[in-house]
Amino acid sequence: MKVEGSTGGEEGATRKVQKRELRNGESHNGVKLREKRRTRRRVQADSSAGIQRLFMACKKVFKGPGTVPEPAEVDMLQHLLDKMRPEDVGLSTDLLFFKSKSSSKGTPRITYTTIYKCNNFSMVMFFLPPRAVIPLHNHPGMTVFSKLLLGSMHIKSYDWIEPTSNGLTQPDPLRLAKKVEDSDFTAPCDTSILYPTTGGNMHTFTAITACAVLDVLGPPYSIEEDRDCTYYQDFPYLHVPHGETDLTAEQRDKLGWLQEIEMPKDLKMDGIEYLGPPIIET
Repeated sequence: MKVEGSTGGEEGATRKVQKRELRNGESHNGVKLREKRRTRRRVQADSSAGIQRLFMACKKVFKGPGTVPEPAEVDMLQHLLDKMRPEDVGLSTDLLFFKSKSSSKGTPRITYTTIYKCNNFSMVMFFLPPRAVIPLHNHPGMTVFSKLLLGSMHIKSYDWIEPTSNGLTQPDPLRLAKKVEDSDFTAPCDTSILYPTTGGNMHTFTAITACAVLDVLGPPYSIEEDRDCTYYQDFPYLHVPHGETDLTAEQRDKLGWLQEIEMPKDLKMDGIEYLGPPIIET
């Protein structure tokens, strides 16, 4: 289509200039295309390097079932995860998932993608729409690093209180636990770490906004190796009438009763393929 106010000669001249500029690595407005390409490649390389560094560190740190990383190894992994950005795993706030304002009724579905998994560790991302909940669950014999990459969520976690370490009665089927975390988190924030018996081994995530969290688990869940996931319902400490009443309100608030339950029927999770920067096994 002919542009109003132009002649065929002008259009031909413009095309010649554009071709010459493209050969010289320029766009018609003088912006260097080669520089753009180099920048794009550099961003892609940096993103791949981030997830690759994390993968290589995990290979060194996680030595298999029955082991817990040394403090120096924990610090190294935490440092790497603290610096992880959404683009390191192919995420962007421009994705439709993070722009959704859906207020549909019912329990929101959770999406996850497995970045990598072996016998010693796994790297998994969870995508939670607003109001979505990952119920209270445990991580038997596992060390877990959780990095919130995008959005805001509430995290509540517990550790068991052993009956021999206190004089409190523990009525079956309830078991006493101490609250480790009960706070809101907004990305970017520090990495959360839990251990087999400390750090809040049982936790629940509640999405305040659409959010994405990266979990590194060592070793991963395994039914065959007796590391299946168990779900719980928590109750306030005063839920049990004959519980110890000499505690202060602050002390009682840090305790709770946990009861093992079946996996909640309304928990819906959909797995998708990981499409972020690839991991190169060496």
